[in-house]
Amino acid sequence: MSDRSAAGPAHGLTPFIEIGRDEWAALAAGTPQPLTDVELVRLRGLGEPLDSREVAEVYLPLSRLLNLYATGARQLHERTRGFLRSSTDTTPFVIGVAGSVAVGKSTVARLLRELLARWDDTPKVELVPTDGFLLPNAELERRGILARKGFPESYDRRALLRFITAVKSGAAEVRAPFYSHEAYDIVPDAEVVVHRPDVLIVEGLNVLQPPLRTGLAVSDLFDFSVYVDARTSDIEEWYIERFRRLQTAAFSSPRSYFHRYASLGPEEARTTASTIWHEINEPNLRENVLPTRSRARLVLRKAQDHAVHSVLLRKI
Repeated sequence: MSDRSAAGPAHGLTPFIEIGRDEWAALAAGTPQPLTDVELVRLRGLGEPLDSREVAEVYLPLSRLLNLYATGARQLHERTRGFLRSSTDTTPFVIGVAGSVAVGKSTVARLLRELLARWDDTPKVELVPTDGFLLPNAELERRGILARKGFPESYDRRALLRFITAVKSGAAEVRAPFYSHEAYDIVPDAEVVVHRPDVLIVEGLNVLQPPLRTGLAVSDLFDFSVYVDARTSDIEEWYIERFRRLQTAAFSSPRSYFHRYASLGPEEARTTASTIWHEINEPNLRENVLPTRSRARLVLRKAQDHAVHSVLLRKI
């Protein structure tokens, strides 16, 4: 185990410790991997080679650590309530999961939802992607920023902040907009409803962004945050491969917003995906997403084959 900064060492001082994969995997040695092969197929992202070994060695220890944090937060609440002679209820433990397009953060979020729910102390876990807080396409077009979809300005950040605030205030029911990846837009009159879970996972590109000017940022209301990291060149290849796989999957539907890409040949598809990456996703990663990495509590560092090779954990 060694010290290392998520943003690079600064004169040898860092708030993080780096834990190698073998040492990290040993933290959950002997703990049964609860997910079946069928469940793993359902949970993995398109083109991600997720297997039971990766779950057992990386995500099972992470779920146990998060379970300990959530249980500890509940115990701290009980002691604080006794000290204040208060009768307030415990509020949900909120986890943010951030990272680039195509890095696998959605798969990480889904895995954590399933694994955390298997621990006795956190049986009720809900997941909300921040895609639902993107501005509708019509509004993005009105503002002239449809091509910047996914950049911070394309989100209703105040609505997202209100949503997390309501969850952390202990509201019995909180509603969020629903986003369709097929339609590439917000679905009118459709909602995601959260009913006071033990744990809420919030997943998205920009969940670790600092506040707009002054006041609260969404991440200020997180109890824990995870950043999924990899070399930019690797993420680019994953994005291009995912695009090509989507041609015969989601893009093949005539209802898909991206149906026009379904008939592209292999070279044309690669060129198109590469252009989209370099014009939209890579600039967003470098300008907005990557700078938030050091704000995470824990960083999962992926190798070229998608496997996590080390973990950075903020010192306590």
